[in-house]
Order: sequence, then structure tokens, then C-alpha cells
Amino acid sequence: MQNDKKVKIMPCLDMQNGRVVKGVHFVDIKDAGDPAECAKAYCNAGADELAMLDITATVENRSTMLNVVKKVAAVTTIPFTVGGGISDLKIAWAVIDAGADKISTSSAAFRKPELIPELVKELGEEKVTVAIDVDKNDSLPSGYEVYIDGGRTATGADAIEWAKKVDSFGVKVILPTSKATDGAKTGFDLPLIEMIAKETSAEIVASGGAGEMEHFLDAVNAGATILLAASVFHFNIIEIPKLKAYLKQEGVNIDI
Repeated sequence: MQNDKKVKIMPCLDMQNGRVVKGVHFVDIKDAGDPAECAKAYCNAGADELAMLDITATVENRSTMLNVVKKVAAVTTIPFTVGGGISDLKIAWAVIDAGADKISTSSAAFRKPELIPELVKELGEEKVTVAIDVDKNDSLPSGYEVYIDGGRTATGADAIEWAKKVDSFGVKVILPTSKATDGAKTGFDLPLIEMIAKETSAEIVASGGAGEMEHFLDAVNAGATILLAASVFHFNIIEIPKLKAYLKQEGVNIDI
């Protein structure tokens, strides 16, 4: 076991047009239900945190749907992170005021890195997550390239160098998602998690690719302390209480 820190389970509600959806490799989107109903079910099932990501906000050049944030916040009893379209401090505060506990920013943070220390200073470091979407690129030192706009736009930037820069701004949580494994249910991108865990002091969210319980354990051993998934929870492939019991049995520090 690489870390004995407390590990948390975080279902993720990917949002499009006010509905929860799920795709594979950031495309092939399917409907997965009403966000407030999903959120309530996850709280009842013992999730430790909840994430909601408005997956088309950035490419549609708009901020997150605050009415949906309010509905989900009203039924959510665990820490609630909202991302998608959070491009400035004003929008970040609006999302917090709508009931979110934390915000996550990705494309805007990459385009305007000065936004990150501003958010950390104004909201507090415990409220800011920076998400980093990546895909493999063997021509870069780490082998991973940063993508923005919901995984649509290659940046040419090395993902590990960007993670180190994010870490230098005092961000406490980094959420990397690998386009290669997203929704594929073949396991998280473990080398990516390992590298970011090794090169930063932030908590790492494992995201993109969980298909079975062993994959979550692999992510913990790679250095992740927050285990995010969508498909396996939305479609009842894995039940959160059973996952927690399995991880506990394997020696993971997790609340049941």
C-alpha cells in the first residue's frame, strides 16, 4: 500500500442538457438519469463525495447551469464539487452560492493560469480542484499531453509539467482523466496517477476507466486517495457499499 491516507469514493455526474450522461473516450454519450435523483441515491449508498461536471459548458462558451447545481445541492449531504465552464472568479462564487462546496476548473485554468492562484486566494485552497484531461503523446517527456475543451483540443503541453505548475499554486486536489481509458472499464491510467502523485503534493483523484473493484485498489496503490467513477455506479455494475467493504478488506483506510 503506497499511502495510508483516508480514501474516498466519489461518483461523478457528467451533465448535458440538464441530464446525467456517460460516454466512452469522451464521446458516444448515453443518458443515465436525473441529477438530483442520482445524487440522492449516491448519498444514501454511502458515497463520501460527489462531483458534477457540465461536460459541454466550455465548448458551448457558457457557465455551469446554476439551476441544476441548486437542485442537486438541495438533496446532497456530502461534499459536492462542481466543474464545467468555471472561467472566472465571479462564476466560481455563483456556483458556491448555488450550493456547491468546491469548484473544479480545467480549460479556463490552462488558458489563464493566473486564475488558479486567484481562486485559491479568494475561495480558499480547500474549495479548488484543478482537472487535467490528458491523452498519450510519446513525443512529450512524460508521454502525456494536456487536452482542453472536454478533451477536444490538444495543447502541446506536457501533462506532468502542467500538474507541477498547478501544484505550485497551492491546489490541494488534482483530477487527471486519461482520454485513453475514459469509460472503457479497463482500469485507470495507473502510470499517469503514479507520476502526478510522485511529482506533486496534491491529493490525486483517480478518474476514467474503472470497470471492476480491483481497478479501484490499483488506483490506491498508484497513489490516488479519491476514487471517481461514473458508468459503474450509474448502471449498477458496482455497488458502493460492496466496493468499500472490498477495499477495507484489502487494507485500505476507508469509511464504511
